[in-house]
Amino acid sequence: MKISLTREEISLFDKVAVASEELGFPSFLIGGFIRDKVLGRPTKDADVVTLGDGIELAFSVAKKLEPQPTVAYFKNFGTAQLKWGSFTLEFVGARKESYRSESRKPDVEPGTLEDDQNRRDFTINALAIALTIPIQTDIIDPFEGLKHLNQKRIITPLDPVTTFSDDPLRMLRAIRFAAQLNFEIDPTTFQAIQQEAHRIKIISKERIADELNKIMLCEKPSIGWDLLHHAGLLQFFFPQLLDLKGAEYIDGKGHKDNFYHTLQVLDNLSEHSNDLWLRWAALLHDIGKPATKRFEPDHGWTFHGHEVVGAKMVPKIFAQLKLPLHEKMRFVQKLVLLHLRPISLTKENITDSAVRRLIFDAGEDIDALMILCRADITSKNPNKVRRFLANFELVEERMKEVEEADHIRNWQPPVTGEMIMAAFGLSPSKQVGIIKDAIREAILDGIIPNTYEAAWDFMINKGKEMNLEFVS
Repeated sequence: MKISLTREEISLFDKVAVASEELGFPSFLIGGFIRDKVLGRPTKDADVVTLGDGIELAFSVAKKLEPQPTVAYFKNFGTAQLKWGSFTLEFVGARKESYRSESRKPDVEPGTLEDDQNRRDFTINALAIALTIPIQTDIIDPFEGLKHLNQKRIITPLDPVTTFSDDPLRMLRAIRFAAQLNFEIDPTTFQAIQQEAHRIKIISKERIADELNKIMLCEKPSIGWDLLHHAGLLQFFFPQLLDLKGAEYIDGKGHKDNFYHTLQVLDNLSEHSNDLWLRWAALLHDIGKPATKRFEPDHGWTFHGHEVVGAKMVPKIFAQLKLPLHEKMRFVQKLVLLHLRPISLTKENITDSAVRRLIFDAGEDIDALMILCRADITSKNPNKVRRFLANFELVEERMKEVEEADHIRNWQPPVTGEMIMAAFGLSPSKQVGIIKDAIREAILDGIIPNTYEAAWDFMINKGKEMNLEFVS
């Protein structure tokens, strides 16, 4: 079988072939670029393996390109990278590897193309083509990778137990590829993942987080998370998610399996948003339920306050998984805390005050919150789903009306703390905070409009109540 290359690709690979011939280094394209070409997936990254010095080849190729790109190289690893146009090329010398049990970092020595293909994680990533002049696109396929692509199977080139024990990150990569490509993991390969799952403990949390984020960005992320569960991997780096698993019954009253409910919410949301952190909010929205689960004989199972408990858990989970701890974490935490608020508005007579407070608390994230809340409807009853969605539309219409009238989103106080201090001759103090809070609450409750004049008059009256003297 041959692959089809674009003019840009042929032009680039021709220069690699020329440089390889000049240096006397036979070179090959290998791995994901070939796989994605066969599958018809867009790809702008290519790995070049050479039977020589990868860094030297990268510099030689760069000199042949216009404009000449910068070469980033890593001498300790013998690898180099350059970017040209929309393309990224990685260069490395062919090698064979041997591993020690306490580390995924192998002992490396120069090898042949066969050695390099043997060390690949999966057969579908061991495909190669020789970079010759002119470019030949016949695929070198020692492990039936093309057959496995056609069968949509993920299988290791060599013994899977050894493959995963040597480099346990490959277990996550197998699951990630299954989720990205909608492939199945070969049963023997999956059994080896289950057997070697404990080895994931030697992998850095940063590398695990990178794979988790790639799973999150799949078209249907639930595939990856369900495989992580069945593989026995979740317990080693994310046990809180595993705690959602299962349903319990007392006196014939049960609750839904919150693990699979969560995965359904994540998939629902992923149909409407590619935002990675909004997807994390979907995954974590019910994370507080196990800690708040109670059985009340008159009502059945309850999870009162799970949104508050869940929001408090978010920073710990982000730290545990080595996810960013600042703006992104606060966004996820806010949505976990607020995810029941729009739903509660569909169950009662909506007051303008309640709507104002939701818009104020959500701020610029109100649209993301509504996407999450819509995704949280997982009932199998189509009539119930229609009713919930119709109620949400009413809430959104009221939100639009209130926002147009009161401009509460990303609210800034009409009267600032500096104005309050100047008006009453105050220095920074508790009194200033009390007046600011009173103005905010009066606006949110609809007692006064969200205008400077109304806020100023309210401030004067509030100062009188507090026995403050107006000085300017």
